[in-house]
Parts: sequence; structure tokens; C-alpha cells
Amino acid sequence: VQLQASGGGLVQPGDSLRLSCTPSEFTLDYYTIAWFRQVPGKEREGVSCIGSSDTSTMYADSVKGRFTVSRDKVKNAVLLQMNSLKPEDTAVYYCAAGLFGTCSSWKVPYEYWGQGTQVTVSS
Repeated sequence: VQLQASGGGLVQPGDSLRLSCTPSEFTLDYYTIAWFRQVPGKEREGVSCIGSSDTSTMYADSVKGRFTVSRDKVKNAVLLQMNSLKPEDTAVYYCAAGLFGTCSSWKVPYEYWGQGTQVTVSS
């Protein structure tokens, strides 16, 4: 069972990117999906989360108002729309899945993790 994060790239400050998290062997419908990011030498940071019912979402303060998480149930994917990107958003972005219901904490033990996609914001 694997998750695949995709959609990263090199963009300029102020640009947008949309990341996608897709599973290899299961449906995401019942899973809480979170996006994390990590910069070398720093701790992994929770970015966004969407609960299994879609009514529960959570965002890091640093991305509120700029990032939006959503589900594409037709494509069995969770999307992270990232607008107004800043250089400090540069990181490897990972998605993770777990059966938690709602989004309550970044520190819950997610079962499945994707391999990550690089996002670089630079002029």
C-alpha cells in the first residue's frame, strides 16, 4: 500500500501549485489525509489536514488563507491548492493517511506515507 504525492515544482513567489495525493491500492474516502512538509535540517511540519467527512479541516498558521485542501472523489485523490507561494514554503511535501475521523493533531500516528514531492519557490 502506497501513497503518491505529486505536483511539485519550481515556481516564483506569488505563483500557485496544486499537489495531489493518490493511493495505490485503497480508497481515500474513509481516511483522514494530512499534508506535511520538511526542509533538510528541520523538523517535519504539519501543513494541512482533511478529515474523512470533509467537514473537518486544519491548517498551519503559516498557510492559512493561502492553502486549501480538498478531495477529488472521482479521482480518489486529495488535493492541496497552494496560492501566493512564498520562498519559506520551499520544502518536500508529503501526504499521509490514517483512520482518525477528524483532524485534531499533527502528532497522531498516520499509517501510510507518500514519498514526497519537492516544492521550490524562488525568484
